[in-house]
Amino acid sequence: MHKKYIIGRVFIHIGLIITSLFFLLPLLWILRTSLISKVEAYQIPPNWSASFTLENYINVLNGNSYLQYFFNSFGISIITTVIAVIFGAMASYWIARFAIKVNAIKISVLLIQMIPPVVLIIPFSMIISQMRLSDTWISLIITYLSFTLPYVMWMLVGFFEGVPKDLDEAAKIDGCNSLQTYFRIVLPLAMPGIMATAVYSFIVSWNEFMYALNLTGLNARTVPVAIANMDTSQGVQIAELCASVLIGIIPIIILSLFIKKYLVSGLTFGSVK
Repeated sequence: MHKKYIIGRVFIHIGLIITSLFFLLPLLWILRTSLISKVEAYQIPPNWSASFTLENYINVLNGNSYLQYFFNSFGISIITTVIAVIFGAMASYWIARFAIKVNAIKISVLLIQMIPPVVLIIPFSMIISQMRLSDTWISLIITYLSFTLPYVMWMLVGFFEGVPKDLDEAAKIDGCNSLQTYFRIVLPLAMPGIMATAVYSFIVSWNEFMYALNLTGLNARTVPVAIANMDTSQGVQIAELCASVLIGIIPIIILSLFIKKYLVSGLTFGSVK
């Protein structure tokens, strides 16, 4: 029995290693390409003894207004996430505690999420143009909220339902009104779920490409659009492109590591009441 257990564990670890390599190899290849010269990046077969350099990162940060696009993406994603979480959490708490037809509201929110984003491009473009908000942060924040806010509401309803209603009743006995109960009792308990939802909302906003491509020019351009436009008269600069990709995922990595404990607990909080 002990021998079978060891063999089983070995196969499990082998499977986990293969799966991890399957997901990590593309990222490791991008990292390697970003650290070698432009000439060596195009060599086939690849030169595994190529010397590493930071030239590509320096070129990306010094030219093509990449830092401006990076700041645009970060600012738009943060503002969108904050607005979506604040209003989404309030709406979710009301649905979980006071709504009569909870399932009907959930289905309505889910149906909004099922609308293909490409269907809304033309209406959003016309509205943004008439409001003279083209190529601005506001245009992207409004459009991003159209799909992040329903997602936040859908996720947080489950988290708030996982907080016992007895706590609300105990708070009322102690003299708290609904607003005080929400901020002092329920919100701190649901914070792991809120943080996990906020991380996903930020990632979706940060990686969004289609709306950013159609609603922005040079002023409000975001990182995904900037990376897609890295095409010169000599073709795609693959080494600088890989460097841009790695710089673009740094905020997501830092954010995920910073709130790791909230993220892990939040992903399982709503599954158990």
